[in-house]
Amino acid sequence: MATKTEVVLVDDLTGDPADTTVTFSLDRTEYEIDLSNDNAAELRETLARYVNAARKAPGARRRAVTGTGSYSGYDPAAVRAWAAGRGIEVSARGRIKADVVEQFRAAGN
Repeated sequence: MATKTEVVLVDDLTGDPADTTVTFSLDRTEYEIDLSNDNAAELRETLARYVNAARKAPGARRRAVTGTGSYSGYDPAAVRAWAAGRGIEVSARGRIKADVVEQFRAAGN
């Protein structure tokens, strides 16, 4: 018997389907929120005024914008579940290989 595990992102604001996970920090606390593309654009637009007026904190690490860093626009649990359903071996903890994340995204996730 075959089983199919499907992970669906839900927009944390509206309850509708979400397209992406947005990560941001405020007062040394990191946050993640699942949003539709429209709501993600609205969040970025709202924060742009503050980001443009701000300066980078001294010693702040700059992250690569490749989208393959931890929690950069994808849910690791969703990638692992998707991979397991396709027989792709992924470690239960730690970093997920970039090619697996790319396959996950190419599959429309």
